[in-house]
Amino acid sequence: MNARASGPALGRGLSALIPSRDETETGAHEIPLSEIRANPNQPRRDVEHANLEALATSISDHGVLQPILVTETLDGYRIVAGERRVQAARLAGLERIPAVIRQLADREQLELALVENVQREDLNPIEEANAFRQLQQEFGLTQDEIARQVGRARTTITNTLRLLELDEGVQAAVADGRLSEGHARALIGLPAIQQLHLVSVIVEDGLSVRQAEELARRLREPRPAPEKAEPHADPDLERVEEDLRNALGTKVSVARGRKGGRIVIEYYNDEDLGRLYDRLTGGTA
Repeated sequence: MNARASGPALGRGLSALIPSRDETETGAHEIPLSEIRANPNQPRRDVEHANLEALATSISDHGVLQPILVTETLDGYRIVAGERRVQAARLAGLERIPAVIRQLADREQLELALVENVQREDLNPIEEANAFRQLQQEFGLTQDEIARQVGRARTTITNTLRLLELDEGVQAAVADGRLSEGHARALIGLPAIQQLHLVSVIVEDGLSVRQAEELARRLREPRPAPEKAEPHADPDLERVEEDLRNALGTKVSVARGRKGGRIVIEYYNDEDLGRLYDRLTGGTA
């Protein structure tokens, strides 16, 4: 089968790929769950146990209403679409499951699995980004082709792929829902340590995407050169200044005098002042 030939069908949506059970009474087969293997290219990595149990209960009561899609292998069958249904059917104690069997190339299997998960909104942004990258690197699809296959705008594909430029800790926060995709995009381009500091600030202070973008913008701004360069800069003092800047998400300068010194923390509006007050005191302005 020509891998490129699947493009138009994918663009028409999930219903063009996986018919309902009523439409496939002669095409669906009851196959043993023991002969079904997971798809190594399955884009979804995490399945919430509570949702899986709810699906298993529904399957126990009503059966599997829509066949899964598999491709035949030398040792049985490989899941193309329907990973959650297979897991839930096993949890419900079923021995067999209805399936539509198709002979598909590896790229088609990934495309179909991705389309199913994207259209059902089963993937988190990082899982989507990894699947898009796999389509690019392993199967040579352009961003335009990926956009057409999954029914998204090309700019959406580009923005999602850029999430993979973030530190792994930030990606984990996006994957588990602590950080939104919009918040995460604001951090792209910052050093890893600043990204992680800002994740803490965003989560703890409940910042909006706009506020996160403003904090990131400040950290990207070059530090102004001092009016008179110090002959011997204190690396320890510079490190303290940098740590304070990262922790507070705003410009901070530290100056040492003969006896003690001063710390200057900049803010940009009343809302920003309130945020800093809360962060420094734990109270409410």
